[in-house]
Amino acid sequence: MTARRDNEIERFEALVREHQSAIYRVAYRLCGNQDETEDLIQETLIESFESFSRFRPGTHFDRWVFRIMRNTFIDGVRRRPKVRIESLDAGVPGAGGELQPREIVDLGSSPDATMMAQTLDEPIQRALDALPEEFRLVVVLADIEGLTYEEVSEAARCPIGTVRSRLHRGRAILKEKLKSYVRF
Repeated sequence: MTARRDNEIERFEALVREHQSAIYRVAYRLCGNQDETEDLIQETLIESFESFSRFRPGTHFDRWVFRIMRNTFIDGVRRRPKVRIESLDAGVPGAGGELQPREIVDLGSSPDATMMAQTLDEPIQRALDALPEEFRLVVVLADIEGLTYEEVSEAARCPIGTVRSRLHRGRAILKEKLKSYVRF
């Protein structure tokens, strides 16, 4: 490996370390669960590293990664097969063909799940999960990460007017979904 390539790897790693918390937060808020978050981050960082030669030093690395993450997330949603949702109350066929109660494993007692429950507010995450992805992205970037409209526009690759419209509509949906948790 050349010294130039080593230097590029070191720069990329340093930038990722510097922004790893924000990268994780945005990915988690987009995905809503640990496994998908880790997959999204891995795919995003691989794509980011492969495209690192196009990153312009002096610009915001995190915004650049968020744009790649957005595209990776949307591509993943499009590739996902449509899933039929079954009631958890419905039984499952047993050995003799008769319906037996469904066994549900409690993952809430694991240290990771406990930490996530303490760190990320579950009702807010459920409300975010219910948002269409284009609204979710702008709400996460603007309201959770604190990016300006211009920065969100750059990361989402849409005009500022669209950012404002999506942010307004996304907030309205969140307000409706969370109204039982807030007293007005």
